[in-house]
Amino acid sequence: MKRCLLIFTAFLFALSAFAQQQTQPVRLGKISEGLYQVLDGRGATGGVYIGDNSVLVIDSKMDKPSVDQTIEEIKKVTDKPIKFLVNTHSDGDHVAGNKFFPQSVVFISQENCRKEMLLPGRGGAPSEWTKPELMPFLPAITFRDKMDIYLGAKKVELWYFGVGHTTGDAVVYFPEEKAAFLGDQLFLTRPQLIHSYKGGNSFEHVKTLTKMLVAIDAEKFCSGHSEITDRAAVTKHIEEIKQMQEKVKSLAKQNKTIDEIKKEFEQNQSALVESICNELKTLK
Repeated sequence: MKRCLLIFTAFLFALSAFAQQQTQPVRLGKISEGLYQVLDGRGATGGVYIGDNSVLVIDSKMDKPSVDQTIEEIKKVTDKPIKFLVNTHSDGDHVAGNKFFPQSVVFISQENCRKEMLLPGRGGAPSEWTKPELMPFLPAITFRDKMDIYLGAKKVELWYFGVGHTTGDAVVYFPEEKAAFLGDQLFLTRPQLIHSYKGGNSFEHVKTLTKMLVAIDAEKFCSGHSEITDRAAVTKHIEEIKQMQEKVKSLAKQNKTIDEIKKEFEQNQSALVESICNELKTLK
């Protein structure tokens, strides 16, 4: 019996340690004076910008503990109020935490992001954002192509360059810092994720990121699931996707099936390969 108890205790300890390892408390990673990444917690990496008179947050994590930790971390570096929260796109790990922020916060997104938040999920279940009690936490302000926000004299630019990961991906650009937050428009440690069910498209993704590099002179690029990177890495990312698209095109011309084409790539590339194959059908 004692041995069983020891084994069970050890199991619980290991399980607790694993859980802690999987979800570290939220912390801020300083990029420059007033600009931070919001790291760890449950949900994607976001951002915080401290302006002259208020604070802007980028994306909202996934649960109340992570939002509470985010707010506490912000209080450690400023006593200015959180005034704006920009959702870079509609994925749950970027927007689910909206409902745990104060209702005084103004939520902002690209117009397609708000539309996607209200659509049924991938499995067809109704969106929770259609519930009346959650309506205050939807983006109340949307933009189409470009929008500027001023926090005193500090300027934040919101850009929309087109379809990519979804149909409503925003770029949050800080011109003084030459830093841009891209949400999920850039994956570096795994193949790019394209949400075809939300209207995402890999060919448009290439065009969208190319337009971004022309329009803004950012030197640092922050994304939801990768480390901060530079322009060269974004350019390399674009080229790698183009090369994959060309390879898929070549294999498709040989009348290979999607499953046969997938076998020519790494297993973790299957989802992107399938997206490209389906997109090619619409290009014909």
